Amino acid sequence: MSKLFPFSAIVGQDEMKLGLVIAAVDASVGGVLVFGDRGTGKSTAVRALAGLLPRMQVVENCPYNCAPERPFGQCGSCSAARVKSVPVPVVDLPLGATEDRVVGALDLERALVHGEKAFEPGLLARANRGFLYIDEVNLLEDHLVDLLLDVAASGENVVEREGLSVRHPARFVLIGSGNPEEGELRPQLLDRYGLAVEVSAPRDLPTRVEVIRRRDEFDRDPAAFVARWQRKESEQRRRIVRARERLAEVTVSDATLEQAAGLCIALGTDGLRGELTLIRAGRALAALDGDAAVGATHLARVAPMALRHRLRRNPLDDAGSTTRVERAIAQCFDA
Repeated sequence: MSKLFPFSAIVGQDEMKLGLVIAAVDASVGGVLVFGDRGTGKSTAVRALAGLLPRMQVVENCPYNCAPERPFGQCGSCSAARVKSVPVPVVDLPLGATEDRVVGALDLERALVHGEKAFEPGLLARANRGFLYIDEVNLLEDHLVDLLLDVAASGENVVEREGLSVRHPARFVLIGSGNPEEGELRPQLLDRYGLAVEVSAPRDLPTRVEVIRRRDEFDRDPAAFVARWQRKESEQRRRIVRARERLAEVTVSDATLEQAAGLCIALGTDGLRGELTLIRAGRALAALDGDAAVGATHLARVAPMALRHRLRRNPLDDAGSTTRVERAIAQCFDA
């Protein structure tokens, strides 16, 4: 039994949990950035997501977690291989990781012992079809940021060094967390995240007490605590599976598209990535709720997390980004 803190047992932090579940339903949303104070459960929630997700089918012995329904064109080790079920990977990328550890490098042991040139896959290979998690992402070194931007845009990791030429799939949901007091995120990487959620420590006494109680119970007897929450975890897992199955059937009307575009125009967001993310997140939310079409209520619920990090600074408006989004929602949707 998993010893991860159960996702369903996390108290409060509803926006963060919703953002992570939306990314689990539709990876094309583009990842989740979790920013907030230290000690607010950011890392706990991301790692708990690993225990919540339904298992996935992969080609056995494939180092890149290739999907069995598309073995050809993925990598060279997938043909005529058997299929197995594995947990969805949630891979940590440490701040001090070297580039070789991230992208992969020459397998030195095989090179020295057997005289063979062989590729040793890195963290990007392990994260394929899963989640790549970077804690304190705002402190990540620039050369790794550039590398991640290239791979996230192409969905492939290309390694050409030391006589090796390797290309393998690297499609993952990028999850980052950090404390804004410790530095800002580079604009290029910030824009790559589909959703940005804010977390803070609860201010009311009953909520804080419940957080402490549950964490203390888990630390004293993890197995018993996980067992008590197993039913809730199973329900959430089934909800994600059902949402994935109905996602393609959720419709988006022209009127809803116009509402999304109008909201982004009112906020002055750059480019069209805001509208695309807004629609994709709204569709995933509708699928989670069991609704057949995306409506204004879905857009209003996901708009703050889809747009707050895409706003330009306005020297004439000292309101926070969340307040500006909520104000625009009220104007555009007649809320």
